[in-house]
Order: sequence, then structure tokens, then C-alpha cells
Amino acid sequence: MSNPTTSFRLAPMSTPILVLTVLLLALPAIFLARSAVAGGWLTLPALLLVGIYAWVWLWFRPSVFVVHPGVVEVIWPLRRRQLRREDFSEVRLIDKHELRRKTGWAMRVGAGGLWGGFGWLWTERLGIVQMYVTRTDEFVWIERSEDRPWLITPEHPTVFVRILGGR
Repeated sequence: MSNPTTSFRLAPMSTPILVLTVLLLALPAIFLARSAVAGGWLTLPALLLVGIYAWVWLWFRPSVFVVHPGVVEVIWPLRRRQLRREDFSEVRLIDKHELRRKTGWAMRVGAGGLWGGFGWLWTERLGIVQMYVTRTDEFVWIERSEDRPWLITPEHPTVFVRILGGR
């Protein structure tokens, strides 16, 4: 008999992140159009942006969270990571106000703005938190006994938390 697994895609982007993403995605096209009119000097920055955008999509932005009986597997297009469920001391929903109270002042370290925020969140009170968010609300907080906490935004966060036995 196979072990049950449940997959949760990364949540759709909230409106502020979607607007920022559309603006950022327009930059290479604007650079290339300007370069075609005024000479080719903006071609290189446009290509550099396209490379950075591809790297963010392939390496920083997870595609899916898969809940297995013993682990939660985080899958990116170019890599995978498993988090042992026995290391989870708490899994719960958290809103932006509670997040601010819990962490204090925070600063993103990694990729941010394009499709969400991915990488580390350096926080005043807790130090580094692993962060993979595409929304400005409906966060899932995963406290881990042996490692840094995770802040993620899976699709259907309430179901995700319930499957992991959180609140």
C-alpha cells in the first residue's frame, strides 16, 4: 500500500506582488525597445535581467510543497529539499500583523519583488527565517526544533496546516 501524499502549489500572487512582477517583467522589453531606437547599449542590461529572472524562477521560487507521511518536500524547477516532519514543533497560519509582532523589523535577503519573496528573511527578534512567499497574507509559519523557521504561502494554506496537524 502506498503512503498518501498531498501536493500544494505555491499560492497565486497577491495583487501588490502581481503588479510589481508585471512592472519588472516589462523592463527587459522596454530596454530592448529603447535600445532599438537609440542604439544598442541597453541590450546587455536587458539580457542580464532576463538571465536574473530565469535564475529566480528556476532556483529561488519553489513550485510545489508535497506533504508525505514523514517529510515535507519542497520542489523547485532545479532542486528539491526535504524537511522532516518530526522536526516541526509548530505549524500554523499567521497574518502579516502577527508576523510583525513575532519577528519585529525584518529585511529580505535573496530574491524579492519578482513573483514574490524567496530566500531569507532577516528578522530583528528571530534572526534568519527561510521565506518563500507569493502573497502578502495567508502565511504558513513552520517552527522547527533543530533549524530556522520557514514562512511559506502554499495554495490552500488552511488545508496544508490541518494536514500537518497545526492550527
